[in-house]
Amino acid sequence: MKKNVLKYMLSFVLAGVLVYFAFRGVDWQAFLSGLQQTRWGWVALFIVFSVLALVLREERWRAILRPMDPGASRLDIWDATNVGNTVNVVLPGAGEFVRCGYVSRNRRLGYDKALGSVVCERVCDVVAILLLFALALATGWGKFGSFFMEQIWQPAAGRMSFSAWWIIAGAILLVGGFFWAVFRFRGSVKAFGKLAGWIIGLGAGFASIAKMERKWLFVLYTVGIWTMYVCMSWAGLKAIPMLDSLGFADALFISAVGNIASVIPVPGGIGAYHYLVSLTLQTLYAATWDTGILYATLCHESHAVLIIVLGIISYISFTLRRKK
Repeated sequence: MKKNVLKYMLSFVLAGVLVYFAFRGVDWQAFLSGLQQTRWGWVALFIVFSVLALVLREERWRAILRPMDPGASRLDIWDATNVGNTVNVVLPGAGEFVRCGYVSRNRRLGYDKALGSVVCERVCDVVAILLLFALALATGWGKFGSFFMEQIWQPAAGRMSFSAWWIIAGAILLVGGFFWAVFRFRGSVKAFGKLAGWIIGLGAGFASIAKMERKWLFVLYTVGIWTMYVCMSWAGLKAIPMLDSLGFADALFISAVGNIASVIPVPGGIGAYHYLVSLTLQTLYAATWDTGILYATLCHESHAVLIIVLGIISYISFTLRRKK
């Protein structure tokens, strides 16, 4: 319990530091002036794309769960997804455990299998992020290549010293040794037996993608989800007059950079998203820092408000259904 409290406290501190660096040089008069010029019709389209991305996420998760629980309700999965997303806004990563609890409650689907399906989703999303970034670089290396090397790759590589690689290798060996011990002594050590059963259930959930009747649907949903994210970036650019000359290829790269913020353990990506996206717009497109912050704030906060509103509605809906 104390470890979790400390982890989340550090997460909030990191978010606060990133917010400070992102907003410290903002000219608030210019920011408010830009906000007044915002084209709210494009913001409405941004919300439409956001909702479509959430619907596709729900449908993808349902497709993974169906081999293990054919009676999985679309409404239950939708509500669980929304509540989990809302928890993630406050406590990064915790929402994944919450939504597994929702779909496994009073069902034949075990919590471990539900969690395995979420791990499967997240692995596929990491692959999608990498492919999206590679596509952005491949389609516009002349424009984006130097930015990627100077602002992302070199700083990251510089921090990874030779000793850090040894630490990573040691951690992998340690984890591998632990798993070997769990399965080797699960018959003689009661705790290892329970843990082995839980790991097997987790693996069954992860492997559920292999039992899907129409695997092409999973691929289609994944492509659709990440296409909607790029469309959200594009609609955000069109909403701000100072950035509306940027096209879909630019939205692709900005979306890919913004996705990097999702791996930084801060609540809802706040601060990290604002800083990285603003830096991209300032460095590549000669936009002012105020314009970059305006774009990042508009996109991030519009999506966050939508997530919270849908999460509250889904929580009430799910609770009322359970009471009945």
